[in-house]
Amino acid sequence: MSDSNAPPPPPLVDIRDADFAYGARSILKGISLSVPRGKLVAIMGGSGCGKTTLLRLIGGQLKASRGSVHVDGQDVGALEKDDLYALRRKMGMLFQFGALFTDMTVFDNVAFQLREHTGLPEDMIRDLVLMKLNAVGLRGAAGMYPSELSGGMGRRVALARAIALDPMLMMYDEPFAGLDPISLAVVGQTIRRLNDALGITSIVVTHDVLESMQIVDYMYFISDGRIVGHGTPVEIRASSEPFIKQFVHAELDGPVPFHYPSRPYAADLGFNGGASS
Repeated sequence: MSDSNAPPPPPLVDIRDADFAYGARSILKGISLSVPRGKLVAIMGGSGCGKTTLLRLIGGQLKASRGSVHVDGQDVGALEKDDLYALRRKMGMLFQFGALFTDMTVFDNVAFQLREHTGLPEDMIRDLVLMKLNAVGLRGAAGMYPSELSGGMGRRVALARAIALDPMLMMYDEPFAGLDPISLAVVGQTIRRLNDALGITSIVVTHDVLESMQIVDYMYFISDGRIVGHGTPVEIRASSEPFIKQFVHAELDGPVPFHYPSRPYAADLGFNGGASS
């Protein structure tokens, strides 16, 4: 019998006061966030705000210049190469446009990781691939090539490939980009169903507010390299924080201005004493 008073397990992903910069250009500034086990969390913000950089810190492709990034209790930035690769094998990644191998069939795309990283016999690989394709509704497309797939189908094949090794953590980089409304809904609901059915933890980097609010458990908003707000979808809808309000409701002006900083407009036109833009 479980103890209802037992403390919750530590988060699968725990980031504390993380900074990162490309040269002199600061990208992340004191980012702190956590992703509980078994939950689906969205990271949102404008283009170039550091969302994808955050995924790269979690995956160990980049190292924070300050602060810490822990995944499953391990300090990612401090891991040696072999330990980092072992941790990465427990992660799945869905890239922005799928990144399928164009000269391989759907079946072989999904089988790729199983053939590369396991010693399983081919008949077992076949069963596993068909299982993953069935989970995303595309078992019937196993013999097709990426060029024969719609955008939404390609994204689902990439998802099947990403979960081939049964990761504990799935990361999605703009999974809804370029999809029509039907495909977008299918991909979104597939992400939610797989998260729950497989008992995994998922992080979704996206601009799509409406779809995210229907599938995620929690949301973080990044602006100018900092966390400016977070909460459940219900809390986010009711938020009065200026950036969140502008982002969620697609308002033209706000903390993110319509006009890029410039000299007064009248000065550019050669007049003196004009009002600023």
